[in-house]
Amino acid sequence: MKKATALTPGGLIVAGDRIAPYDDIIMPSTDPKQNRVRVRRLARQWSQAELAARAGISRTAVSAIEGERLVPSVTAALLLATVLECTVEELFSTQPTLLARHKSPQWAWGGATESSRYWCGSVQGQLLYYPAEITALGEIPHDGTGLPSTTPARIRRAEETLVMASCDPAAGLLARLYERATGFRLLVFPRSSRQALELLEAGLVHVAGVHLSSDATDKGNLEQVRQSVTKPTRLVRVASWQDGIAVGSNVTAPTVRGLLRDRVTWIGREAGSGARQCLDELLQDKPAPRRMARDHRGVADAIRCGWADAGICLQLVAEEAGLRFLPIRTEGYDLCYQRANEEDPRVLALVGVIQSPEFQELLGELPGYDTRDAGHIVDTA
Repeated sequence: MKKATALTPGGLIVAGDRIAPYDDIIMPSTDPKQNRVRVRRLARQWSQAELAARAGISRTAVSAIEGERLVPSVTAALLLATVLECTVEELFSTQPTLLARHKSPQWAWGGATESSRYWCGSVQGQLLYYPAEITALGEIPHDGTGLPSTTPARIRRAEETLVMASCDPAAGLLARLYERATGFRLLVFPRSSRQALELLEAGLVHVAGVHLSSDATDKGNLEQVRQSVTKPTRLVRVASWQDGIAVGSNVTAPTVRGLLRDRVTWIGREAGSGARQCLDELLQDKPAPRRMARDHRGVADAIRCGWADAGICLQLVAEEAGLRFLPIRTEGYDLCYQRANEEDPRVLALVGVIQSPEFQELLGELPGYDTRDAGHIVDTA
């Protein structure tokens, strides 16, 4: 696997002195080959001008090649492949159409209706249509409506989209930085750790967010992933965070032990979530809550609105809602991806953003988040 540091701006040293005459760089074509120059450039967070400078060709040439208006000469193709760390064959497809690079499209989940809104994505060559829902960024523009239709524009959008399932309430911050730094889109579907791993195992997402360990080390999440995903995977640490109990203003118990002695109404989470695991350990033989929230913010909303007295969530969410927070444990939060996708430019770019000082500083300033180990990668094998 290439080191992710090669993806950050200025982090890749290349031989930029091999400059061919402009006339030898590009040539007009009415039948341009499909190429992935733009996708691989964005993965390295480079502008067209920066790629042109590294390859020793003009920015106009890069723009024309990416737009498939012009086909590069052998010299230019070799220069581009060298700086983008791939083969010419990987960079320039000989397929006559974009569709030929993908298996027949299918719905990721759910079904289609005449009014369905959806986003396009592709995972390991499978073109997928995702029914639109509220994400970590709220409502975001959809790619189409009704029964999905396959067009070059939508396939290109799919190739520039990374799909993640995660319950991290700060995932929107990562999505915004990722898009700004790379030009790729990050779709974050709110799912529990177990649900996320199931989607990863099924090949329906690129990345799954996991916090199923009762400590801040990577060993706990590692064992859970090994039990849930049969294919070889890797974990990249995002942060360690504070998990605990958010309590309403009517709760007077000053400690966790005192709270467990009182008669309080709990708001729960679905089985398979890290928060549910934590609550089950607290309540032990007591009945599980009858009312359930979909995510961390749902827990806080239920308490703030008076539907419950207490619930498990992250410190960030409790403070956002103005609730008192009783810390229980520090958990490690990791992103898991299959090793089959480790060379996917979108995944490489994600690791690069997580390892960037800007992301670590911003995330580390959130209540309860510790990013000192962010970017550390372990193999599940």
